Amino acid sequence: MNKLQSLDPITPMFAQFQEETGPIVLANTFLVPEERTEAFLDLFRRQAAFMRAQPGFVSLQMHKGTAGSRLLMNVAVWESTAALATALGSPEFQRMAAEFPDDIVSYPHIFEQIDA
Repeated sequence: MNKLQSLDPITPMFAQFQEETGPIVLANTFLVPEERTEAFLDLFRRQAAFMRAQPGFVSLQMHKGTAGSRLLMNVAVWESTAALATALGSPEFQRMAAEFPDDIVSYPHIFEQIDA
């Protein structure tokens, strides 16, 4: 399973599930070794297909860093933290998550839209 790191050490992602809110955006940045990029994307596409079928899912996009960056970033919109937590906690998703190699680091965080 990949290693999870917090972007904000005061508010780790799983603590964010304590606040029931929505809609939300999950921004998940992955540091992926270059030689694992295609295998990572294959597994991610399987996870994305699963997530798209879950209640409360709205949309998902994957982005790749430029100029040879090893970063990939998933931006997913969900109706609520509860819907995302249910999908992430499902046994099927957990089985897929366990397939990620240990040398992939993930930086997930949940956001709410604000008026700019």
